[in-house]
Amino acid sequence: MIKLPDDLLIESYFKAIDIKLNPHFIQLLEAEIRRRSLQYKI
Repeated sequence: MIKLPDDLLIESYFKAIDIKLNPHFIQLLEAEIRRRSLQYKI
């Protein structure tokens, strides 16, 4: 995944859930959040 700033990644994750994007895309965002150890922000 192209390096997004952490805050933009988190914002994108919540927006993706809010507008009900493809679950696979949301899983990709979740995986990147875990990879960056940002789980505490979600």
